[in-house]
Amino acid sequence: MSGSEEFYDALAPFYHLIFPDWDASIARQAAALDEVIRTELGAGAARTLLDAACGIGTQALGLAALGYRVTASDLSAPAVARLREEAARRGVTVDAAVADMRDVADAHGRAFDVVLCADNALPHLLSDADVLDALRAFHRCTAPGGLCIVSIRDYDAVDLQAAPVHPYGVRHEDGARWVLFQVWEPRPPLYETSMYVVEDRRGHAVRTRVMRATCRAVSPARLVELMRQAGFAGARRVDGAFYQPLVIGRRAADDSSETDRSR
Repeated sequence: MSGSEEFYDALAPFYHLIFPDWDASIARQAAALDEVIRTELGAGAARTLLDAACGIGTQALGLAALGYRVTASDLSAPAVARLREEAARRGVTVDAAVADMRDVADAHGRAFDVVLCADNALPHLLSDADVLDALRAFHRCTAPGGLCIVSIRDYDAVDLQAAPVHPYGVRHEDGARWVLFQVWEPRPPLYETSMYVVEDRRGHAVRTRVMRATCRAVSPARLVELMRQAGFAGARRVDGAFYQPLVIGRRAADDSSETDRSR
């Protein structure tokens, strides 16, 4: 994952500024994912959830508040540390650890009703082989009959050449004005994303932080194929349920290979 650890390490203190209202986004995304899980597994069927690319907790915190027993991990230690702080401040329980998404099966050593990988995290893996490694690890972490949910940018609908600048907006916090935007530089089939965080405090020099990482434009259709190769049954794309397209699949109910049933 070229540069992704450093990218999210540096972004962790500012990640919430991507959202106009982070608390509202936490609640809204949790409600949307809960609806998907209930639709797929039935009301009350899912108790345990692994967030395999948790970041600072945008999904994990909201799902824990809804009553899921959430385990979470991320490659970025500062992001995981922030998640722990946010969970403690909000009075919710999240069992958080540092782990590469390709290693979650070994890192957690157990199976979950739901495995989640949101916020376009998989495109930080720069080859089909690496994505398949991650999906196979997710499969090992999914309990028989359980659900895997991945959210991904719809790269089929995105022209990486046409719109290189992607603004997030202006925020006012802690006595400062913050301006956030991304710049994409295509290097097919990859692209470099640079996140700019501009801090403007009156009477002080403007400070600009830049975080860079390389991503790969994996289409949802290709992700469906790779999920099937990883062993997920009924893998398919779902639109309109979340702010990004979802790719979801089930682990067969009679599949008990390479899993720990303890939950």
